[in-house]
Amino acid sequence: MIFAHDTEQALGIVVDLVNTAEPGREGLGDVAALREFVERSRISDVPALTEEDLIQVHRLRAAFRAVFDAPDVEHAVRLINGIIGGVRATPHLTDHDGYDWHVHFFAPGAPVAEHLAADGGMALAYVVAAGELDRLRTCEAPDCSRVLVDLSRNRCRRYCDSRTCGNRMHVAAYRARQREAAHS
Repeated sequence: MIFAHDTEQALGIVVDLVNTAEPGREGLGDVAALREFVERSRISDVPALTEEDLIQVHRLRAAFRAVFDAPDVEHAVRLINGIIGGVRATPHLTDHDGYDWHVHFFAPGAPVAEHLAADGGMALAYVVAAGELDRLRTCEAPDCSRVLVDLSRNRCRRYCDSRTCGNRMHVAAYRARQREAAHS
């Protein structure tokens, strides 16, 4: 484990949120989809969701995406500070839902976007503070724009999903080698 469990979990939620926006497919098209995302992500202490929550989560998703696309650490720091600077941070320890003690940074009962901005923004801040910004990546498959956090020990993760993009790229490379060998 590179980061604390709650940090890695928050990073996973950030990645999942960013990846709900793919070219030609909106994964958070309505409040019901947002509710499914909240439930699937096991986000706790979220009040009833509204259209305004959906708008705010879309804005936050774009801000998180910008961090993954940041050209350098200074730019990423400005973006992350903008995300976490806009929330009412009230750090507190909790051990809900069978998890050991961990820190939540959002105010209890905060809107879902504020919850995500606080915990996700702090997780991204920990990545930068640890000198690990290069672990935030975009999938290397040429037809994919999904993001990922490379938590592998040797920093070798290149694709958002080894079963889809990774497998497709490995098969393409194998077929190219076969064609080249046949023409030699």
